Amino acid sequence: MEEHLLRQLVNDFTDLGSRISAVAKTVDAMQAITTTAVSILDTAEAASITRGTEGQFETVAETSDLPPKVDAIQYELGTGPCVDAALEDCVFRTGDLEHDERWPEFGKRAANDFDVRSMLAVRLFLEGQDELIASLNLYSTARNAFTAEDQARAELIAIYSAAAVNAMSERERSRNLRVALESNRQIGVALGVLMSRYKVSDDEAFTLMQMASQRSHRKLRDIAADVVETGDLHLP
Repeated sequence: MEEHLLRQLVNDFTDLGSRISAVAKTVDAMQAITTTAVSILDTAEAASITRGTEGQFETVAETSDLPPKVDAIQYELGTGPCVDAALEDCVFRTGDLEHDERWPEFGKRAANDFDVRSMLAVRLFLEGQDELIASLNLYSTARNAFTAEDQARAELIAIYSAAAVNAMSERERSRNLRVALESNRQIGVALGVLMSRYKVSDDEAFTLMQMASQRSHRKLRDIAADVVETGDLHLP
């Protein structure tokens, strides 16, 4: 690889890595990916991420109000660069969308209604998302906007982004699991406290905690924490 291209790739992914690491949630990471993709590929005027299952997709991140409008046509028709990239695990690049025979109806509507002439869509491999599939999508109002080099860089962005999002999702799942386990332990301890203090069964103790939760409009784990700390249950 030529030195200037290697240097550019390093700069691209350093920027993308910094933006993703600066956020805490997967949805924010996806937004960072679309924003960075547009800044890296100056031929792209807008970007989005499509996610869903076969027959049901949604736009979960976008850089402007244009992508969701264009994406909605594809979701309605069940075909288009974004949908097909996710479904077929392919890269789709079109430079004259209005006359592209692969998507005759979508292409005409995208060009005539929103002046989108070029699109580039790349599959995003998101792990641990059950049956969800996704794609990174780029848009331009210019014909033949995206080059082969743009396509190669977009594929690398998608690979790097998917790896980063997968790692973030795993961290989120771990945090949620720890919180759930800690909450369950806390609730178990609280039930024991109430059973001992009021000589009730575990079901009766749990009912008392539910009543306290509903009447105070507080989460059950917060009620449990109070019981563990004070040894008593306050019913408003």
